[in-house]
Amino acid sequence: METAPQFFRQGPSLLARLGFFVLLSLLLMAADTRFKYLSEIRQAFSVVIYPLQKLANVPATIYDTGTEFFVSQHLTDENEYLKQRYLADRGQLQQLQALEAENTQLRKLLEAAQRMESKAVMAEILHVPRDPFNRKVILDKGSQSGIQPGQVVVDDAGVVGQITRNSPWLSEVTLITDKDHSVPVQIVRNGLRSVVSGTGKDGTLELRYVAVNTDIEEGDMLVTSGIDGVYPPGLPVAVVSKIERNPTYIFARVICTPAAGVGRHRQLLILSAMTPAMENPVDVFETKPKLEGKKREKVGIR
Repeated sequence: METAPQFFRQGPSLLARLGFFVLLSLLLMAADTRFKYLSEIRQAFSVVIYPLQKLANVPATIYDTGTEFFVSQHLTDENEYLKQRYLADRGQLQQLQALEAENTQLRKLLEAAQRMESKAVMAEILHVPRDPFNRKVILDKGSQSGIQPGQVVVDDAGVVGQITRNSPWLSEVTLITDKDHSVPVQIVRNGLRSVVSGTGKDGTLELRYVAVNTDIEEGDMLVTSGIDGVYPPGLPVAVVSKIERNPTYIFARVICTPAAGVGRHRQLLILSAMTPAMENPVDVFETKPKLEGKKREKVGIR
C-alpha cells in the first residue's frame, strides 16, 4: 500500500497552527516587553542578517549613486553657467551704471553750456600725466577743433583750469590746483576781490595775502571776477573751507575747496576765448593829451 508523500501528510489544522503561532507571538512580545529576555537574541540575529541586508540594498545604492552623480553633474554645470551669466550681467550692469552717470554728466554740461553766453566745445579727458609736481590733464581736442591756448575749461560745477598748450588734435589743461596757476575771484557775499592760487595738491586752493581783518567767512563762494579778461565773470571757482587768523601775522591763511574737479567726470567744456578787453584807461588818459596837442599844433599852423 502506497503512503502519501511527506508534503501531503495531514497534520494539525490551519486554524490550530494559526492559534498556536499567535499565542507564541503574544507570549514572546510580553516576555520581551516585561523581562527584556530577547534583546540579546535580536541583536545576534541583526548581526547575522546585516550582510544580507547590505547585499539586498546594493541595487538601490547603485541606482541612487548613479542618479546623484548625474544630478550633481547637472547642478555643477548649471551652477557654472549661472556664475558666468552673473559675471556677464554684472559687467553689463556696471557699464550701464557708468553710462547713466556719463549721460547725467553730459546733460549737466549741456545745461551749463546753454547757460553760458560764450560758445563751448565739449572735450574728453584722455589721460592724466604722472607728474607729482604739476596738475595737468590732456584733452582730445586741439587746434583742428579751434582750441587755442588761454581758453577756459569748465565742467558742470565750475572752473577746472585753462588751456596752456595744444597740438592739432590734443590740448593740455593746467588745473586751477596747480601751484603756478592763479585765478582772479570775487566773494559772492560781499563782492570782495582777490586771487585764488593753487597749492599743487588735489582739492586744495589758497587765498594769499588776505589781511587778518578781511571780511571773509567759511562757506563763502568764490566766483571769477572777470577783471583779467581771460575768465568770464561769475563762474564758480571754490568755497572757503578753512580760515586761520593769527594776530601776530599780517595775513590770514585761507584754504578753499575747488567747486569743480576732473576726478569726478571725463567730459569737460572748453569755453571760447573772451573778446579782447578794452584799452587800458591809463593808456587812454595818457594818449588823449597827446592827441589834443597835435590838434592844437595843426590849428596853429593853419
